[in-house]
Amino acid sequence: MSDSTAAGLPFLKGHGTENDFVILPDPDGRLDLGPAQVARLCDRRAGIGGDGMLRVVRSAADPAAAHLAGEAEWFMDYRNADGSIAEMCGNGVRVFAHYLVHAGLAEPGPLAVATRAGVRRVTVAGDGPDGTPGEVTVDMGRALLPGPDAVEVAVGDRRWPARNVNMGNPHAVAFVDSLADAGNLYTAPLTTPAAAYPEGVNVEFVVDRGPRHVEMRVHERGSGETRSCGTGACAVAVATARRDGVDPAVTGEPVSYTVDLPGGRLVIEEFPDGRVEMTGPAVIVASGTLDPAWLGAPTG
Repeated sequence: MSDSTAAGLPFLKGHGTENDFVILPDPDGRLDLGPAQVARLCDRRAGIGGDGMLRVVRSAADPAAAHLAGEAEWFMDYRNADGSIAEMCGNGVRVFAHYLVHAGLAEPGPLAVATRAGVRRVTVAGDGPDGTPGEVTVDMGRALLPGPDAVEVAVGDRRWPARNVNMGNPHAVAFVDSLADAGNLYTAPLTTPAAAYPEGVNVEFVVDRGPRHVEMRVHERGSGETRSCGTGACAVAVATARRDGVDPAVTGEPVSYTVDLPGGRLVIEEFPDGRVEMTGPAVIVASGTLDPAWLGAPTG
């Protein structure tokens, strides 16, 4: 951690459909937080608490995103709650973009955000007349359906076939009779073949709620069960469309699915060119200053 934090480390807390994040403004890239410090921040009993951390840094100031600086001024350095690095977080990028507007670092409307999965194009709607934050739409890029086409997910002695979908990060989407079938999701469901997900996987369990309307629960790698997962909702919409025999690349028409999660509702639209857009809320709920001595102290 840099000496520049000696006076205290500013932070904010935000969420997108109750997928919550610790936000650390670090425009000049001076913070150097290790996995243990990130996990400490995200600890719900001993820290601020969150499903992950969003570090807000100029792309040019971070080696992981410097090559994207010509396309996007700001880089979302996203970490899971256990401190591990993730390529992308759909709810996180909505909260990240909302923060940029909230902090006066960007204007409402279209903007670009650099992530480890590439540049994401985001549109932040202006606040409503009552001050309610406008919804945020994210171009999530193209879904990939890598082999094997089908994988298997297991919870206890129950097993289901699942669809392998990649949204910049890996997903296994399983359709079940009841969301209770997923169990407590404190630990990661078993997925096979192991070679399909060498770096771990997010696992979604899905039930139908109506025409082009589904509900899901998710285990996010590195975080456990979360109230929402944006990339997971995109993966679920794509997997559901294929299960329903719908492929916009074939029909030439976009398809939209409503996806309900424990923390709220997202609308996912897939276009004939393969792009997937996600629309949903983003909220900043608090701000404060961390004691740098606490962050740097040993755990125990």
